[in-house]
Amino acid sequence: MPDFLDKNNVLDLAQEKIKPKSKKKKKKIFVKTILFFSIFFITSFTVFSSQVLISEKNSPSWFSNLPIIKQIRNLAESADRNLKGEKNDRINILLLGIGGAQHEGGYLTDTIILASLEPSTKKVSLISVPRDLSIPVNGKYQKINAVNAYAEMEKRGSGGLAVSQAISDLLQIPIDYYIRVDFKAFSDLVDEIGGVDINIARSFDDYRYPIRGEEKNEDYEARFEHLHFDKGPIHMDGKLALKYARSRHGNNGEGSDFARARRQQNIIMAVKKELLSVKTIFKPKMVKNIFDNFKEHISTNLQIWEIMKLWNMFKDVQKEDIINKVLDNSPNGLLYDGKNEQGAYVLSPRSGDFAEIQYFVNNVFSDAPKELKTLVTNERATVEVRNGTWINGLASQTALDLEKYGFIITRTGNSSQQNFQKSVIYDLSYGEKSRSLSILKEKTGANVSLGLPDWLISEISQDIKGEENPIKPDFVLILGQDADKTKSGIENKEENE
Repeated sequence: MPDFLDKNNVLDLAQEKIKPKSKKKKKKIFVKTILFFSIFFITSFTVFSSQVLISEKNSPSWFSNLPIIKQIRNLAESADRNLKGEKNDRINILLLGIGGAQHEGGYLTDTIILASLEPSTKKVSLISVPRDLSIPVNGKYQKINAVNAYAEMEKRGSGGLAVSQAISDLLQIPIDYYIRVDFKAFSDLVDEIGGVDINIARSFDDYRYPIRGEEKNEDYEARFEHLHFDKGPIHMDGKLALKYARSRHGNNGEGSDFARARRQQNIIMAVKKELLSVKTIFKPKMVKNIFDNFKEHISTNLQIWEIMKLWNMFKDVQKEDIINKVLDNSPNGLLYDGKNEQGAYVLSPRSGDFAEIQYFVNNVFSDAPKELKTLVTNERATVEVRNGTWINGLASQTALDLEKYGFIITRTGNSSQQNFQKSVIYDLSYGEKSRSLSILKEKTGANVSLGLPDWLISEISQDIKGEENPIKPDFVLILGQDADKTKSGIENKEENE
């Protein structure tokens, strides 16, 4: 029996002035006028310096009907227009990556990332959704990565909207916009901005990276290329960045779709940094090339004025304000491995429905007070959460809330005894992490026990059997009926504070 399961362990415990409406109106008109002419001259310079020819018509009507002039009007008026989701303080954008027409299975979504933006705080969250997630579509379950392909078979150009609708129904949130990019657009974009700087978290090899066009080669091994990445900083061109983002068979923990999702998010962060740099913004030819590439290989329902407003709202977002999450099948993850009726590998929600995932997505921006989070983080407190009730998903929801306070969740699951009325914390830190214990007790309302009961010792021993290096939790939290979010759980406690 591991030492940390010893049941004899014990606890050491200025008021703003209002301007006249007429002045406000005049100021608004003045600002719009200045904005209009500023954009006009900048755009005109870009257009004519790029040798864009204008029709020889002499009638003044041709000028006002030019598409570029209409876009300028939209840009000038966009300051008074709201983006979708802006009034609700959350703008959801679905980022989709596909192979493209030149690749086998080119319309399957290789990458699915839900980007959520909170205008009031200028925070951004990136949540990667695995392509093997099994979801209900029109009464039948299918892999989420096939939704785009099926839609494109029925009607060309409908895939982005179809995936947006499927994920909106799944998560019970509006998907305001989508951006679908193929591999060529991604690679060309990285090359156009001069490459990206990536800090590789760990070295790995992938001996099975597929070479496009080699599917029919008689030599099976010739279908694959050997990739090698060393830990540390590296500058990548478009081709290498694409390989780094797509690799699926790496060793050293980099062989899963979840590891790949994390690499993809790192690439996105690096591209964002370069796109917002001065060297990109003040190069009209580079910007023009990017937009030319955009039209050829990117599909989106974003209008130009919406892109410009999003750019202006979030161009200064800092790395610490970006939340990176991946839906995965880890011990504390919200998914588990399985097979569908055809025997194909799929991922399904651990709780049996999507309520836990919906809760996670809808509360991704809620956070704990910084001072409390710092205390827990400094003590590196670990918690194992077990559901001692029949309330479905209670352990996972509580674990998600505790993570926001800096607690490291070692595992979640159901307790064999599910008749707990009151939540209980078993302290296995010998009182060494009293500050974290105090916060855990305050936020859950749980009682503190002086030792593990025999049944729980046996249960945990069975759960960690076969693990080479079982993680020792500092605290084991058994949730009772009082932890139900609809009654007196963490969520309601925070509302009353």
